[in-house]
Amino acid sequence: MRSLFAARASSAVLLVSALGLAAIACGPAPAPVAPIARAAPAPTVVAVAAPVTLTPAQIAARVTSAIVSIRSPTGLGTGFIVRKDGWIATNLHVIAGSSELTVATPDRHEYPVVDVLAVDKVHDLALLRVDAELGVLVLGDSDAVRAGDSVVAIGHPLGLEDTVSNGLVSAVRVIDSTLTVLQISAPIAPGSSGGPLFSDHGEVIGVATAYSTKGQNLNFGVPVRYLKELLVDTHPIPLQLYAAAEATHEPRLPSVHREVPHHDLKLLAGCSDRDLERAGHIVGEAIEVGAPVYNEQHFAACYHVYEGAALDLEKRLPAACKGPKKAMHDGRARAEKLDDPSAQAWAMRDAFDGLVEVIERKLGGR
Repeated sequence: MRSLFAARASSAVLLVSALGLAAIACGPAPAPVAPIARAAPAPTVVAVAAPVTLTPAQIAARVTSAIVSIRSPTGLGTGFIVRKDGWIATNLHVIAGSSELTVATPDRHEYPVVDVLAVDKVHDLALLRVDAELGVLVLGDSDAVRAGDSVVAIGHPLGLEDTVSNGLVSAVRVIDSTLTVLQISAPIAPGSSGGPLFSDHGEVIGVATAYSTKGQNLNFGVPVRYLKELLVDTHPIPLQLYAAAEATHEPRLPSVHREVPHHDLKLLAGCSDRDLERAGHIVGEAIEVGAPVYNEQHFAACYHVYEGAALDLEKRLPAACKGPKKAMHDGRARAEKLDDPSAQAWAMRDAFDGLVEVIERKLGGR
């Protein structure tokens, strides 16, 4: 699809200089006089107002008019307006495979998507255009976001319009040199994908992208700086043409060589049923989050999700429950020896599946 989007030259920067002119009077020279001492002028102090902190209710009241639903024949997502002439940001996976998309605004107007302006497969972003004049959101500075900052998510989960949730930025996770994600505790759900994430100043700091289905407030967004980069590198193409081109270039996932370990029940010696249920829960959550990320070809991101879950499991199980802890340690050690992120992800998945299988045998035989 890259051939359809030719590279565009960057805009030139206009530098403006101001010249100061001093008037000079001509005439006879005056008699010399002693200089008059003058006090130096007091420095000018300009007061800068601190950013206003808003409640989730205040943010929602200000921004929901610029948050839209994006509907296809097979799915539903969220988007938000980034330019008044109908530019709308969302996730790439919201529009994937669709040759017909409709944008519904809060005032009950519906507009067909005319163009795909740009896509970013690495960060799961898409920029669309509709023929309409619309209000826009303010894009903030995601580089200033830190763990512990407040965050508000607004979207249309399951078609429930203008659903507001709030929480914290749990972590800013650098996956690799090309991908950073915001882990947030603000709940999101199917249909919220592509929705904006706001700072407590009401500025967009990220785009909601992925979530856990286990209800543990494990959700992810991509920083808005990736969207800002997309806004200055647009190459419009009609939606139908884009969909047709993508249909002929279906991505192929790497071939997989599985090495799922088969554990003896002795591996679970010293573990209570509660320990095993906790281990199964952690592994299940990791797979729920990591598998869709892998299928979007974010292999390194999937690997790091799995690796983090394995470390969490090792930390949370008691010392007496040695077997599962060792199984996770061995899986991580095997993955670390591999160079390919896809293979690393599958090495961790093998470790997970081997542990889940022996846990199921143990608990199923009670």
